[in-house]
Amino acid sequence: MQLLPRYLVNNRTTIVANEAGFVTEYKPVYQRHIQVYKGIDNILEFKLLNVDQKPIDLAIKGYTPKFQAFDESKNLVIEHNGTLVPGDDSAATRGLFTVTITDNDLLGIKQQYLSYNIYLEDANNNPVITYTDTHFGNNGIIYVSSEAFPGPRATYSISTFVEDDVLSGDPDDSVWRSDTLSAEPGINGNEALHTAVVYTSGYVGSLIVQATLDNQITSNNTNNWTDVATLSFTGNENEPTPVNFNGVYSHLRFIATDNPADKISKILVRN
Repeated sequence: MQLLPRYLVNNRTTIVANEAGFVTEYKPVYQRHIQVYKGIDNILEFKLLNVDQKPIDLAIKGYTPKFQAFDESKNLVIEHNGTLVPGDDSAATRGLFTVTITDNDLLGIKQQYLSYNIYLEDANNNPVITYTDTHFGNNGIIYVSSEAFPGPRATYSISTFVEDDVLSGDPDDSVWRSDTLSAEPGINGNEALHTAVVYTSGYVGSLIVQATLDNQITSNNTNNWTDVATLSFTGNENEPTPVNFNGVYSHLRFIATDNPADKISKILVRN
């Protein structure tokens, strides 16, 4: 039997406010990287000290802690007020506040490094900066990880159709076929579920989902395709139209029976 310990601890960081105007030591304070995870709310704890390593009572000072995070292009991506931790005014809780980085905050952020800073806002809305170290650096580092909760797979988007009168079998009656996309057979079992959502505006006609087991798509359109689902549109649809189908296929494509230009804006597919 393997015994594998796991630790449930608070993610706490110490920061320094230079209220006295001088430095009494040259020890880095919150130079360590903070790690947060996509798919869950992350609660970060910060403890505010002065240059003598004494906790600062934020309530008495009238300070509101502010948290900001920036991407590599220095765009502000997360901003929150800190929440003071209630306590008995002991050294354990004095100067302690939390910042919650929510699941929604990280939803559109890829796995990457962010820089962050924390400053204090006094009762007159004047900012008071805090430092990452006692050499007056002010930016810390946050690593955004997607390893714990990878989340849903990427969604394919199709918006381009090509007119094809050969495929229709009638030179005077064209159909329009989309680009092909991988059905990702390697990740799907025998009950593989595929979902597509069609965004239309005034489109009247059918949209046929086709699939093939061929490993490669030929340029002269000689692959063996089969219909797996059909959607009918009246032109009165006000919301996107979904379709689900099962099967382990190599590639997928869509066939429109009427010209989809400006009428089918996109099709989103997730395997």
